[in-house]
Amino acid sequence: MSARGLRAVFFDVGNTLVYPSPSVSEVCRGVLREAGHELDLSLIESYMPLVDAYYEERYAEDDAFWTDDGRTTSVWIGMYSLLCRKLGIEAEAVAIARRVYDEFGRPDRWAPYDDVRPAFERLQARGIAIGIISNWDTRLVRILTGLGLGEILSDIVSSADVRLHKPDPRIFELACERIGVVPGEAAHVGDHHYADYLGASALGMKAVLIDRHGLDVDHGVVPIETLDSLEGELGL
Repeated sequence: MSARGLRAVFFDVGNTLVYPSPSVSEVCRGVLREAGHELDLSLIESYMPLVDAYYEERYAEDDAFWTDDGRTTSVWIGMYSLLCRKLGIEAEAVAIARRVYDEFGRPDRWAPYDDVRPAFERLQARGIAIGIISNWDTRLVRILTGLGLGEILSDIVSSADVRLHKPDPRIFELACERIGVVPGEAAHVGDHHYADYLGASALGMKAVLIDRHGLDVDHGVVPIETLDSLEGELGL
């Protein structure tokens, strides 16, 4: 893709544009405290790898849960119910897990990375439209608007809203149609090789992989580490 032909750049959200703030463990500790369970943060953090593994197993089994709010909620509740059980909390596990899920529907539980708004502003100054394509529930628009990012975005496509999920090329195609570009005029930036990079590439979009956490996973693709180097990756 030539720089001259680029008319739109789409972004994933989690681990690409925003991160939990405070941390997931800290939010869980706060919810547990409100329920009468005062627990050490380090203890909660010790079980987070199990929570993450639970998610990865559900995702590997059927990633289409992202197309439905009810199914997505079920996965979240399963994750944090597991945490509660590991902490010795049984009777209230589901109620507490639901409360954690509700917390992450609040914009103030997320924060944009420092390089996000500057990157958006640089693209906007070049006349390039900015959009979102994310496997997320229907709370995404409220979250991004609450973070002050909605005003600069041309469109926000969440999987639960459109009943399609990445890496299905149809969600990328729909996003392009909604802002009036063809795939060859668009790029997509995300942190997941399977969902973001392969999905966008399959439709003929320029795909950019970002690794903000130094995961150093060899997919045969060299990721960028921050959005500060995005223009160079896009050839702008």
